[in-house]
Amino acid sequence: MAVTKYDPSSVSLFAPSSFRMLEDTLNRFFTEPTSSRPWSPAVDIAETENELVLKADLPEMKLEDLDIQLENGTLTLKGERKFEKSDKDRGYHRIERSYGSFVRAFSLPDYADAEKVSADYKNGVLTVTVPKKEVAKPRAIKVSVHQ
Repeated sequence: MAVTKYDPSSVSLFAPSSFRMLEDTLNRFFTEPTSSRPWSPAVDIAETENELVLKADLPEMKLEDLDIQLENGTLTLKGERKFEKSDKDRGYHRIERSYGSFVRAFSLPDYADAEKVSADYKNGVLTVTVPKKEVAKPRAIKVSVHQ
């Protein structure tokens, strides 16, 4: 297949390939990250019998660029993933990963034990564990039947 140079003046605006190029351009405009578009890490929240577990994907983030706060029943994750230009000669063709600051806030239920919250950061995944208070844990009640 021969490689040809694209000449925008030679393309009819009504040709099917022109519509595909326009569609691709518009898709990239609305889906590719820009410096002004905020990003938000993906977060999973699971509940077990004894705790709530929150996992956030924070690839290539340094621990010092991450802040976790718990105040008035709200768990807040703040951070910044920085775009590092290490090689000045590198010309990017696409930049699809998002960079910049983010803030995520989660309301904790009343049965969360805020005094015993712990966090672990490993392989780009932040895991925050929020134990439940003893009164919130399910317990079995034996019912006796009298005849």
